[in-house]
This record gives sequence, structure tokens and C-alpha cells, in this order.
Amino acid sequence: MAIQKLLSLLFSQLVLFLLFLDLTNSQGLQVGVQVGIGLTTPQGLQLGFYRQTCPNAESTIHDMVQQFISSDRTHAAPLLRLHFHDCFVRGCDGSVLLNSTSTNQAEKDAVPNQTLRGFNVIDAIKSAVEKECPGVVSCADIVALAARDSVAMVGGPSWVVATGRRDGTVSRASEALAQLPSPFANINQLKQNFSAKGLSVKDLVVLSGAHTIGIGHCFVIINRLYNFTGKGDTDPSLDPAYAAQLKTICKPGDNTTVVAMDPGSSTLFDADYYNVVATRRGLLCHTSVFNKWNRVYVTLQSSTNGITFAQDFAQSMVKLGNIGVLTGSQGEIRKHCAVVN
Repeated sequence: MAIQKLLSLLFSQLVLFLLFLDLTNSQGLQVGVQVGIGLTTPQGLQLGFYRQTCPNAESTIHDMVQQFISSDRTHAAPLLRLHFHDCFVRGCDGSVLLNSTSTNQAEKDAVPNQTLRGFNVIDAIKSAVEKECPGVVSCADIVALAARDSVAMVGGPSWVVATGRRDGTVSRASEALAQLPSPFANINQLKQNFSAKGLSVKDLVVLSGAHTIGIGHCFVIINRLYNFTGKGDTDPSLDPAYAAQLKTICKPGDNTTVVAMDPGSSTLFDADYYNVVATRRGLLCHTSVFNKWNRVYVTLQSSTNGITFAQDFAQSMVKLGNIGVLTGSQGEIRKHCAVVN
């Protein structure tokens, strides 16, 4: 009997895997064989871009990230989120780092970015790199490399990061508000957001797995807990026990309290986010439709401890990091990441 159950389990997982392959092939979505290989690198970017001009740049960035992660593992999620929010507005040009001025409200002050953290980490890294090679390494490259290194340091995959990005000189809050995916967006809106950046449906589901680390604010889920349809009800797609637990933490009108995106392992980068989605414990409203809309991928990852997630995530991060980059004579190399030269 035990052998029959084991065979049945193995067979069901094989079926899931074959279904996943069929889904990715039918949508033109292919899992990369080797991380970063086979993806087009934008002209002007290259591996080891600073090899001659600042040979210790990447090791210095790595060591600085290591210092921060060693002292507090919760730095990883903000650094990853900074990279995402940077690339989704004007491309990966470090524009999210710029301060507002008396005549311009910058991206970092847009509502979706007001909970961003990690600016102090980027500033510290930039300062260390500037001491070695003044005016050589861009803030945009520092953000991209810090995101990669921080994820790897908390158990996630690593990926190749071609460098040579230049820093943008324009940062507008209005663009961030218009282009960043909203935590309240439905799945169709998210698909449109990602498609506009050259990212696929698969990239959407895979990059959502980044929520395996980090925190969310209560205001993101308040309506789902207390007033889902305007009648004082709770979102029926939420697991009732989880909803009851959240209600003990998040009270109506609470805009400051935070909760873990992935309860129990919010500082470990793993595939448990898909278990959260599969068991209806996702904070973000779009997770409630992932089960129906892309059940195969979610089920595959949740039932196999993320059999392809690390590889998929690394591939999608390479694509993300190549969005709208400035190279060559475009932009500048900022001396300080928060202000244009």
C-alpha cells in the first residue's frame, strides 16, 4: 500500500511537470538551460565592463553588500525591490535614487515608492567604490549588482549581470505612479504592465516569487480583510484562518504595521511563496487569481520545492536588468547617487 501511494505521488508530479512543459511551449515560454545564456545583452553592456577601469568594483560591491546582509538579512528584500522599481520606470538607470528638488518631485517620492528602503546601503556602496575609482562606476550598475548579490546571500540564485549602465538625469514621480505595478492591480493590469517592459507572462509569475522575502504593509490588505465588496466583508479567496490571524495584526486604518509576505521564512529566498499562493495566504490581491490563471506553474513549484524556480527567477532577473539601459555617452556617471552632477 505504501509503495502504491509513493508511485501515485511520483506519477502525479511527473504529470504536473509534463503539463508545465506543455504550458511553457504553448506560450512560447522556455526555461533557460544556463542562467543568463541565450538572452540578448543590450549594446553597450558587457560582462566585466569595469575590468580595466575599476578592476575591484564588483568585489567591492559584493563585500559591502555582505557587510549589510551579515548584520541584518532583511536588507536583501529592499535591495531587490529597489532594482525592480528602478527598472520599471525609465529603465535601469538609477533614476529611483534621485532626490526631489524644489521644481521636481522625483520617483522616490511617488506613493508606490514611499515604502522603499535601502538607499543608505546604495550610498555606502557608492562611497566605497568612489574611493577606489572616482567617477567610473554608475549607481545603476551598483543597484543591479547589489540586488543580485543580496538575493544569493539569503539563499537565492545568482545570475550574470552585464555592466556598463549609465545613470539617468531625469526622475519624475508622475511616471512612477503611472508605470509601476500596483499592489491592488488585477492580473490583466499586471500583464499589461509587464508586457510594456518587454516581460512575458511567465516573467510576471516568476518575478512575483520575489515576495518570498520581505514585508508588506497592512494598508495593502485592509480592504480584503474588512471591506472587500463594500459591505464589511472579507475576501473569500483568503484562507479563513489566515484572514483571522491577519485581523489580529492589521486593524482598520492601520497604515504603518508590517507583516511578512512569506510567513515563517521571510528572510530566506526559497520557493515557499508558491505554497503561500497555493494555500490562499497571499497578501497581494492578484495572488488570489494565480491559482486559477496559472495553476500549473504554482502547483509545480509548491509541490516540488521549487524544482525550476531558481533557474527561472535568474533568467527573468537578467531580462529585468536589461530594460531601457543607458550606455555609451548617454546619461552620466553620478558622483552621488541622490543628485545629478
